[in-house]
Amino acid sequence: MYKGRTVSLVIPCYNEEAGIAITLSDVPSVVDEIVVVDNNSSDRTAEVARSLGAVVVHESKQGYGAAYKRGFRTATGEIIVTMDGDGTYPRSFIPVLLDVLLEEDLDFITTDRTGHKSKGSGTALRVFGNWVLSMALTLLFGRYISDSQSGMWVFKRSILPMLELVSDGMSFSEEIKVEAFINPKIRAQEVPIYYRARVGESKLNVWKDGLRNLLFLLRKRWLTLGFVRRRRAFCPVVPATELDRK
Repeated sequence: MYKGRTVSLVIPCYNEEAGIAITLSDVPSVVDEIVVVDNNSSDRTAEVARSLGAVVVHESKQGYGAAYKRGFRTATGEIIVTMDGDGTYPRSFIPVLLDVLLEEDLDFITTDRTGHKSKGSGTALRVFGNWVLSMALTLLFGRYISDSQSGMWVFKRSILPMLELVSDGMSFSEEIKVEAFINPKIRAQEVPIYYRARVGESKLNVWKDGLRNLLFLLRKRWLTLGFVRRRRAFCPVVPATELDRK
């Protein structure tokens, strides 16, 4: 709990047996609940996560976005923190980001990794691809975001019904930022963090995923036009049941 608010940490995982062990080794005590979403892993990801105190839920639909939607439906905290299960994001920054969220009266924070990376944390191609996607998002939606692909966010759970989240894949990361930053009722901000090299093998296909994310941004821009956009709760917040947690 942080300043009277309960906090859930949601982590989507696909074959992150080694990474999830590192990620969960030093989660600060302000986190009340850790939800790990096992997205059809074939290794010991779920077993390791449970042994370290996480609530593990399974999402059979493959995809980064599908896993996150499952995790959001399960999480019970008033504030949700997210990160990947590969050890890249700084757990020690969680209290700092929570402080910024509450002190600045924000609803949504996304993090910027672009100028604060450790050695080996990103190839030149990935850095360039992230820049292209970030610039595309800025041009298409008129909101400047330095790191459109960052996977560490901190937000109030109460805003979830206000977000129209349709992506089940990697583009979910950029979509949640678009939804938060263009909504006039949501106070959103980008905050810099430190970023480490991943533990384990990356599942990202730079060219294929990069092109898909760019095409998704173009489609998303069309869908957000006034005469096309229809507000629907694609990520409803529902209480977790015992069945959900198995």
